[in-house]
Amino acid sequence: MDLFEYQARELFEEHGIVTPRAEVAESAKEAREIARGLGGRVVVKAQVKTGGRGKAGGVKLAADPAAAEITARQILGMDIKGHTVGKVMLAQPVDIDSEFYVSYVLDRAAGAFLAIASAEGGMEIEEVAASRPEAVARIHIDPAEGVTSARASEIAEAAGLPQQSVDVLVRLWQVLVGEDALLVEVNPLVRTAQGQILALDGKVTLDDNARFRQERWGAESAAHGDPLEAAAAAKGLNYVKLDGEVGIIGNGAGLVMSTLDVVAGCGARPANFLDIGGGASAQTMADGLSVILSDPAVKSVFVNVFGGITACDAVAEGIVRALDTVRLTKPLVVRLDGNNAARGRAILDEHRHPLVHQATTMDGAARRAAQLATAA
Repeated sequence: MDLFEYQARELFEEHGIVTPRAEVAESAKEAREIARGLGGRVVVKAQVKTGGRGKAGGVKLAADPAAAEITARQILGMDIKGHTVGKVMLAQPVDIDSEFYVSYVLDRAAGAFLAIASAEGGMEIEEVAASRPEAVARIHIDPAEGVTSARASEIAEAAGLPQQSVDVLVRLWQVLVGEDALLVEVNPLVRTAQGQILALDGKVTLDDNARFRQERWGAESAAHGDPLEAAAAAKGLNYVKLDGEVGIIGNGAGLVMSTLDVVAGCGARPANFLDIGGGASAQTMADGLSVILSDPAVKSVFVNVFGGITACDAVAEGIVRALDTVRLTKPLVVRLDGNNAARGRAILDEHRHPLVHQATTMDGAARRAAQLATAA
């Protein structure tokens, strides 16, 4: 469960991490009053659960309360990567001397947490990590040991962070452990011209398995979560939105995860995770296609099914009937294998839909889906 920035900051403050004064507004008029109370000059920040807000125009500096009202009116209702802005946070600006990046994230493969830190924080941290990986320190943390002051000093030294950041690294670990988090991130963590260390932004992802301990965030999350994920949940689908262009449908979580990797290996990015499980009825396929085709980022759809208890001919019949109720606007690549695969392929051939393509292997289907997505 992802938190909004203002919620992450609330957790930071509860654990002694200092942040600039800020308040949340749901209307432009309210933003003007908040800006007046914060001293006039403010940073207006869209509150959505996705990255790239700054580049999308969702973070702007306002010189006075009147400008804050105008800016808030521009940002409220904005669409940022499929997320509609319903709230803005107004924060006091600070005189920044240096920007840093710090985070802790669960590394499932290593069975440990991973500390990631860099002396070059800010909007371009992804480019720094890609072009100069040596500028980003990655240190595994034993969950049983945690982050002590000594361990935090090691992280700070490895990343080139100032010694004043050690206390923040310790407290950020306390947020991770104390709040059932899988990810805590500060970007940027800044040193002001006066030498103070402040968390200017925050991202926190809580473990869904701990929702019963984190009920205070539940209603907010349901009201402002990803709209496609909400639509899928309403249809009983196991769907997760991703930032890509190839929609994915598969039967079985393991197969879907493998499909994501194969598509990525073909040079395309998966747009979602959608597991239809053991049932691939016409209604299930229609619901899945409806959700995926509602994503404007999707350029092609890849249905990858291995027939077992649910035979491939039943899946094919489900796809054909689904296409009678869902208007297919993007190319659909289907790979059927396993129980009654030949009969399933024949059913799709007989249907002769101009946007339906078939492939006999997962690699071949992934390549075709990637080609169709990049050509769109």
